[in-house]
Amino acid sequence: MRISRQLALSLVATLISLAMVSVAWSDDDHDQARQLMKRGEILQLETILEKLPDTGGRILEVELEHEDGQLVYEVEILNADGHVVEYLFDARSGEFLGKEND
Repeated sequence: MRISRQLALSLVATLISLAMVSVAWSDDDHDQARQLMKRGEILQLETILEKLPDTGGRILEVELEHEDGQLVYEVEILNADGHVVEYLFDARSGEFLGKEND
């Protein structure tokens, strides 16, 4: 069963609002991420997901990580070829930082 890209983005955004995203800090990670977003220090995940290329794949995992002094969204995608690709975005600006094959 395939779902549309827009529906997938909406579902992921809903999960984020329910604090289902992994954030690699401490026990109150989702609260910290929510506060950062409310203060405008990071973009909403939905904004980041709109920047992803349409690979025909599935989102496996999203993490908000501290890397080299900046907050980074890491979005793992299982692409149509069956490979896992991790897309990295600056959480503050939304700038695409690169991708890594896992």
